[in-house]
Amino acid sequence: MLLGSHCSISGGYINALIEAKRLNMDAIQIFTKNQRFWKEKVVTPEEAAEFRAAMKHYGVKQVFSHAIYLISLAAESEEIREKSILSLAAELERCHALGLTHTVVHPGAAGKLSKDAAIERISTSVKEALAISKDTNVKILLENTAGQGSSMGSTIEELAALLNSIASPRLGICIDTCHAFAAGYDIRTTQGISEFLKSVDDLIGMNKLLCFHLNDSKGALGSHLDRHTNIGEGKIGTEPFRYIMQHFPGIPKVLELDPSGEADIRNLTLLRSFAGE
Repeated sequence: MLLGSHCSISGGYINALIEAKRLNMDAIQIFTKNQRFWKEKVVTPEEAAEFRAAMKHYGVKQVFSHAIYLISLAAESEEIREKSILSLAAELERCHALGLTHTVVHPGAAGKLSKDAAIERISTSVKEALAISKDTNVKILLENTAGQGSSMGSTIEELAALLNSIASPRLGICIDTCHAFAAGYDIRTTQGISEFLKSVDDLIGMNKLLCFHLNDSKGALGSHLDRHTNIGEGKIGTEPFRYIMQHFPGIPKVLELDPSGEADIRNLTLLRSFAGE
C-alpha cells in the first residue's frame, strides 16, 4: 500500500523504523538531521549499515526525507542561497548513505523577484545542488505549496515550469493535499481531486509524481493557510483521500499530522479502510 507517516529520528535513525513497524507502515518520511539548524550531520558507515539492515528487517519498503525548512532556493541573499544549495546537496548525500530514494523540498519564496526570475533562480540553485551530489541517484521532489506570501510552487503551472527549466531525471514532485486545497484547488469531491490530478498528468506527467502528503486542512479553500489536521476533520473531508488510496497504490503516501504518532493510528486505519483493508 506504501502508506505511513513522518516519523521521528530522535534517539537514532533506527527509531523511525521501529515506529513504522509499530504502526504497520511500509513507507515513511524522516528528517535526516535537526531541521532547525544549518549545521550538517554526516551519516557514519555504522549508522548507514544499521539503517539499511533495519529497513529490511522491519519490512519498510520506502523511506524518503524532507529537507530542512531553512532552505530558500530563490533567496535574494547570496549567502542564504549558497547555504541552501550546500544544505540540499548534503541532504542528498545523507539520503544516499541511508538508502533513501528521494528528498522533498519546498521550492522557495520569490521575495521581491518576479515569478520568472524566481523560477530561474530556483532552477539554478537546484542544478548546483544536483551537480555537487552527482555521485548519488537520490531525487529531489519539489512540493506544492499553500501559496502563502511569495512562496513558489502553489500552482501546477509553476511546478511544471520549474521541472522544465531544471530538466533533470533526478527531479520529481510531491503533492500535499492540504497545500493544494489552501492554494485554491477544490479537491473535496471525487471529480475535484480527479481533475486536479489530471492537470498534474497533463502538465507534468504522473511519472514525476513520486509521493503524496495526505493532510486535511484547517484553513478554508484558497485561504493560503498551511495548517494540517486529521483526515476527515478539516475542510477537505474524506473523498480525495479515498480516491488517492484507491487509484494510486504504488505511490508512497505519508501523513504529516501528529508528532506523537498516536493520532496516526486512527488516520492510518481510516485510510486503509478506503483501500478496502
